[in-house]
Amino acid sequence: MLSFAPLAHADATAQIRQAIETHLSRMLEGQAARQGWQGMQLRHDINLPASASNLAECAGTLQVQATGDAPSAMQRQQLRVSCADGWTLSATGQAHVFLPVVHAAGIIDRGQTLTSNDLKLQRINIAKARRGYYNHLDELVGLAAKRRIRAGQTITPALLEQAMAVRRGEPVKMIANNDGIEASASGEALADGQPGDVIRVRNTRSGKVIEAKVLEPGVVTSTF
Repeated sequence: MLSFAPLAHADATAQIRQAIETHLSRMLEGQAARQGWQGMQLRHDINLPASASNLAECAGTLQVQATGDAPSAMQRQQLRVSCADGWTLSATGQAHVFLPVVHAAGIIDRGQTLTSNDLKLQRINIAKARRGYYNHLDELVGLAAKRRIRAGQTITPALLEQAMAVRRGEPVKMIANNDGIEASASGEALADGQPGDVIRVRNTRSGKVIEAKVLEPGVVTSTF
């Protein structure tokens, strides 16, 4: 007489992991949409109790519910996983988000206005970018470096500022408007300035120094 060993029933471990991954991914969907994340990749860190291997696969859909107060899936979540067949277990899970983040392609000098050639994207775990980061190259083009940035460095908001429209020692066009009559002259900026700033400017021809408001790159207007 032939005898057969009883068939082993598949345990619920893989099913539970998949349910938790789906839960964590859905938690991140809103955050990803709000922040405009592009090129997102996820890695999940899930811890199950040893008893999970003793549970049979659930015939229905597993229900996953957060039992802790961590607001983001990038923080460790306390979870309860339930099956309508009658079993429940506790687990923890955390999502690690990897995004292409803007880095310096080479050395960027203080005051340098950034172009796309100065930048590159490199994927990192954004949980480690505690000082902030940029996910889009076009966010940085036209900004200026507050300080020297080394090649390969992650570029954070604290490293950047609006580029100066006028820089000390550079030539500027001086515009004066009186009763609808506009005149212009060449000048030299005696200070850095952004649009709206009032700086001192020397008339190249007469040598006279006046105060002028910065209008746009390379252009100022007299304030009187």
